[in-house]
Amino acid sequence: MANAHDFTFTRLSGETLPLKDFAGKAILVVNTASECGYTPQYDELEKLWQANKDKGLVVLGVPCNQFGGQEPGSEAEIGAFCRKNYGVTFPLTAKSDVKGKATHPFYKWANEEVGLLGRPKWNFHKYLIGRDGAFVDWFSSQTKPTGPKIAKALAKLLG
Repeated sequence: MANAHDFTFTRLSGETLPLKDFAGKAILVVNTASECGYTPQYDELEKLWQANKDKGLVVLGVPCNQFGGQEPGSEAEIGAFCRKNYGVTFPLTAKSDVKGKATHPFYKWANEEVGLLGRPKWNFHKYLIGRDGAFVDWFSSQTKPTGPKIAKALAKLLG
């Protein structure tokens, strides 16, 4: 049976990013976009990462241009935008599809895990993965990264 550690993304910079590198850590995977009403969540995601990375949390941003064409830039432009506007230091992947024919394999797996209701319907949808690579929970675009729902889930995972 597959788990998140079986999948690999590509970093914005082009290197491979195997999720197995994060074994032993919880991972919050978020499909992101630079021109979305939810884009200010980058600020909260960075705060979440800074507050919890030493406790074993990885925030992983997955830029996606499938919702309203709100991530039109190149990988270099995305990286520069995130650093300049939100001080993002957590890992970002190359642009990936989270739905449709070219869905990234991680999202195919996660989408199967959650069923229809839990699949991304817009940018900044969040999947929480346990330290063992097992699927834990999902959070809609509206769920604030530093809000009580995610805080409660992380408290359980990070101790």
